[in-house]
Amino acid sequence: MRVVYHAESIVDAHLVKDALDHAGIPCFINGEYLTGGIGQLPARDFLTVSVPEIYAEDAGPVVREITDMLRAPLADEPAEKPAKPALPPLRLKPASI
Repeated sequence: MRVVYHAESIVDAHLVKDALDHAGIPCFINGEYLTGGIGQLPARDFLTVSVPEIYAEDAGPVVREITDMLRAPLADEPAEKPAKPALPPLRLKPASI
């Protein structure tokens, strides 16, 4: 088995796995059940997607396509978020005694 993708979360690992499955490439998610032990494990590189050696070259373009889609900005997302309007100053009345 050859690792073709290092996932940041279980969601993107499954997106890559589903795309590979759809392309007819057998694949396996490594470390899927380790996410529950995150406090005891290193925070990186324990969640990967692997394919058999003979499918490694075929998996490359599929993985690149999904990776590009995951990194692309959303079409309807504004380039900059508008600034929040400032709250009016708080005016306190003196207490009468």
